[in-house]
Amino acid sequence: METKTTNWLDWLKTLVIALVLAILIRMFLFTSYEVQGESMMPNVYDGERFLVNKIGYDFNEPNRFDLIVFHASETEDYIKRVIGLPGDIIYYQDDVLYINNEPVPEPFLQSKVEEYEWGPYTNDFAVPEPIPAGHIYVLGDNRPNSLDSRRLGPISNDQIVGKVDLRFWPLKEAGLMK
Repeated sequence: METKTTNWLDWLKTLVIALVLAILIRMFLFTSYEVQGESMMPNVYDGERFLVNKIGYDFNEPNRFDLIVFHASETEDYIKRVIGLPGDIIYYQDDVLYINNEPVPEPFLQSKVEEYEWGPYTNDFAVPEPIPAGHIYVLGDNRPNSLDSRRLGPISNDQIVGKVDLRFWPLKEAGLMK
């Protein structure tokens, strides 16, 4: 009788430890995110699921073209691409991104820009001031249909949930994100 009780208690301890570890990992290290909407097409689609690294930016700053998740409001998180970093002067002209007056290629959009038939894929715009310290400028890959920094303004680093590291759904598209 004592062996059965000991085995049962061992299993219960193991289960409790695993549950506590899972909760801690979810709270502090990683979280999952499901995309809702079309603002990141053609690279990210509605319903896809990602693993978001919540601690990476505690040690490093965001890099240009990182995919991130951030708090757009108290109730909504968005996934967007980092375009501008602190101090950058950004503008678009004739479907070309200029950062600090230098053209910057966006290979992740090239095929979409070439096949788009209704005018420029990204309408001309200019950010009136350099991106402030502690902020980034984000755009959706679906430039004609994205609520991003063009309307929200620069995003504070405090709003960033984390970097999108891994697509895990759908399985046929699973893999590390670039």
